[in-house]
Amino acid sequence: MTTIETTASLRTAPAAIAEQELPRALPAWTYRNAELLELEYERLILPSWQFVCHVNQVKQPGDFATLDLMRDSIIVMRGKDQVLRAFTNVCRHRGAKLLDGSGSCKHRITCPYHAWSYNLDGSLSGVPAEQTFPGLDKKQFGLKPVEIEVMLGLVFVRVTPGGPRLAEMWGDYVDLVAEYRLEEMVPVDEPWTDTWRCNWKVGVDNNLENYHIPIGHPGYHRMLDSDLLGFMNQHGVAGSKSTLKDKLSPNWVERAYQQMAPDVLTDLPEETRRTWHFFSMPPNIGIDIYPDSMDVFQFLPRGAETCFVRYPIYRRPNENREQKVLRYLNGRINRQVGAEDRVLCERVQIGLASQGYEAGPLSTYEVALKDFHDRIRLVCPVTNLATAPAPGTLRDCDAQMAAEEAA
Repeated sequence: MTTIETTASLRTAPAAIAEQELPRALPAWTYRNAELLELEYERLILPSWQFVCHVNQVKQPGDFATLDLMRDSIIVMRGKDQVLRAFTNVCRHRGAKLLDGSGSCKHRITCPYHAWSYNLDGSLSGVPAEQTFPGLDKKQFGLKPVEIEVMLGLVFVRVTPGGPRLAEMWGDYVDLVAEYRLEEMVPVDEPWTDTWRCNWKVGVDNNLENYHIPIGHPGYHRMLDSDLLGFMNQHGVAGSKSTLKDKLSPNWVERAYQQMAPDVLTDLPEETRRTWHFFSMPPNIGIDIYPDSMDVFQFLPRGAETCFVRYPIYRRPNENREQKVLRYLNGRINRQVGAEDRVLCERVQIGLASQGYEAGPLSTYEVALKDFHDRIRLVCPVTNLATAPAPGTLRDCDAQMAAEEAA
């Protein structure tokens, strides 16, 4: 089945499920449980593709970028042979973290603890007082490699290898955004980051549906015709398309963007100048593509009721003055949207602790959210329980439920 056929089948969903029981969201306890978070990290985050940087941030030998997950840190680095590699960001001696943020290593990576050093390809180069490690085989102590792929200029890593490649997961959707020339883009300053007082899944849930846009994001609703249903393929990669309205917004920032975009971005096809695409990839990545720029929205778990939000923005090089103004307007619009999303998500997290809440029904506008929850239920069967297992028993309970399902 092609992506287009999959999209078409999803659009028949309202009629197809009209006479069936409405699907339900995950139970509230799953958004507040530290033991479950450990399972989710092992079974959802580590085996999935996680965004690190744009390929144009690591163009020269020694250029690197790091990604910090809940317990794991990853280095992406360009070698002297021009090969882009990924490694665990941990010294093989005593486990010290090697690098922070992004930058460039001229010749090698040097541990800040005991100065063990590694070549740009990850092999162990130098060990101070090497004679005190009798029998040490340096070939056995290079940095451990991590799976890496580049798609549309975006660099992803996968700590636990296996599963579909990015090209397989995205399929025809790559062609939908080819005209935006994402491979050419460069970063805008350092990534915006924040900590939200909500479970990481609350942030993802919010990002997976447009049902809340007319109420939750009035600015978007004033300036965009948004596809509330969207589309999704068999790998859970979902998207939606929004177009600038002909009716101008009463808000001056939104109105200025509506007026300028079709006239300023003349290097893009006419329809592309008016179109915003919003994509998501399981389990925690959003990619927003605008005529003037692109951003990646990444929800990383930190605690049962907190998450780290990572939000780098990219633009095409060689912007002229008018294009910079357009991107400035976009930034004002989307900073407001981000602030609205944070408030909404933190209000949901508060409500999930209420004795008066039970998992609510899902709209056909929330089909991608349902798919996300079904994927969680598949790899963490314990989430099918209406109430949390007794403290200290969740992992055993999950194993027992998995065994029963397999029998």
